[in-house]
Amino acid sequence: MFAGLIHQAKSAVSGLVLKYVARASVAVPFVIALGFALAAITVMLVERFGHVMAYWLVAGGLALIGIVASIVVSVKEHEEAVAEQQAERTDTQEVVSEAAAQAVVQTPIALLGGLFSMPGGTTLALRVAGLLGRNFPLVLLLVMIGALFWPTPEDESSQEGLDVRRPNGSDDSMPSALRH
Repeated sequence: MFAGLIHQAKSAVSGLVLKYVARASVAVPFVIALGFALAAITVMLVERFGHVMAYWLVAGGLALIGIVASIVVSVKEHEEAVAEQQAERTDTQEVVSEAAAQAVVQTPIALLGGLFSMPGGTTLALRVAGLLGRNFPLVLLLVMIGALFWPTPEDESSQEGLDVRRPNGSDDSMPSALRH
């Protein structure tokens, strides 16, 4: 039963690992080349400025590269954090509306449970049912009005229906020379 699921998980993990191994195998020669380039720059600076000054220049250059890289990474993380906060706001609004809809559905059941559990609650529930039965058309009207105001989930498919392209390629936005 779980063999297929385990097989899919193994193949997904192995595919992910292979993808990153391939990326690392491409990056290794570049890292080695960067090391040799740094050594060559250091030798050139030693010949020109001496040992101490050359090492200070290399250290300063690497520190400058590190500072620039940290600024780039912090800006990128800030942009991701802002995007994540915006996504959380929309997710929170959807969760709140879903929670409100669930509360509306579950409230009558909870009230009936409380009503039936108290002494004399069953007779009171039968009286209320009789009252609602006598006024059934009014109750039905109220239910239908409530159904009109019931929140409906917004599907992506309903949004896609607004921007439908014609199958023969004769869209209104297309120039007449390109229409079939």
